[in-house]
Amino acid sequence: MKRIERRSVLKNIATSAGLMTLPVSLAEAFAASEKALGPKLNGKINHSVCKWCYGKIPLETFAQDCKKIGITSIELLGPAEWPIIKKHGLTCALPWGEGLTRNIEKGFNDPANHEELIKGFEDVIPKVRAAGYDKIICFSGNRRGMSDTDGLRNCAVGLKKLIPTAEKHNVTLVMELLNSKVNHRDYQCDRTEWGAALCDMVGSEKFKLLYDIYHMQIQEGDVIATIKKYHKYIAHYHTGGVPGRNEIDETQELYYPTIMKAIVETGYKGFVGQEFIPSRKDDIASLKQGVTICDIA
Repeated sequence: MKRIERRSVLKNIATSAGLMTLPVSLAEAFAASEKALGPKLNGKINHSVCKWCYGKIPLETFAQDCKKIGITSIELLGPAEWPIIKKHGLTCALPWGEGLTRNIEKGFNDPANHEELIKGFEDVIPKVRAAGYDKIICFSGNRRGMSDTDGLRNCAVGLKKLIPTAEKHNVTLVMELLNSKVNHRDYQCDRTEWGAALCDMVGSEKFKLLYDIYHMQIQEGDVIATIKKYHKYIAHYHTGGVPGRNEIDETQELYYPTIMKAIVETGYKGFVGQEFIPSRKDDIASLKQGVTICDIA
C-alpha cells in the first residue's frame, strides 16, 4: 500500500464515492477522501504552518484546528504568542523576535542596522532556547544599490557577531530566501547560491537558510536539483502554490509530493511549513489538503 502514490489513493477513493464525473480535481478527491484517510499521518514530513496566512482565525482556535489535522508546529510567532501554542502541545519550528529583527527590508546587509539587530537577537535568542525552540528567522535586507559582494561581506560581519550567542544557546539563525521578481523587490538574499556563499563565509552550523519553495521557483526554478545541491545549507522549508501563492494542488505548476520526496531523500529531519494563502471559503480545509498532499508515504 505504501508504494501507491497518495494521488492515486485519493482518485480511487473519489471513484468509490461516485465523484468521477470529469474532471476530478485534487480538491474534490480530497474532500471525498477526508473521512476515509483520517487524521493519521505518515511521519516522513514534520508538518508546520505559518500563522500569518490565516490572520482572521484567532491563534487559540487555529492551534486547535492544527492539532486536529496533525500539524505539530505553528511558526513565525513571537515570544508573546508562544505560551498559547504550548498550551495545545504545539511547537514553533521557526520563531521570530521583535522590532528590526522582523524587518525584511532592513537586514544584515546594511552595517547601519547591525547594532540594533545584534541587540534584538541577543535579547530573543535566550528566550527561544528557554521556550524549547532551536531556530529563529532573519533577513538580508534590500540591496539599495549594493553589490552582491558587499552584501555578502556586510551580512557576514554582522552575523559573525551573533554566532557566539547562537552557539551558546544552540539556536540556529535561519535566513530566508525570497524572490525579488514579484513579492520582495530588491531583496538581496534571493538566490540559493548567494545564500550558500554567505553560509560558508559565516562558517558556523548555527547559520543556515530557509528555502522557500514558492519564492525560489519564481526566482530561479530547478527546485529539486537545487535542493539536492544545496541541502546541507538548508534548515527549513516553506511551501506555496506558483503562481499566486495559493493552494498547492493541481491549480499550480509544482508537484509537491515529488518535491517532498526529494527533501526526505536528502536526510532532512526538520519541519516543512505550509505558507500558502487559502483562496477558498474554508481555510482549514485548504490547509488540511496541503498537509495531505505533502504527507508522502
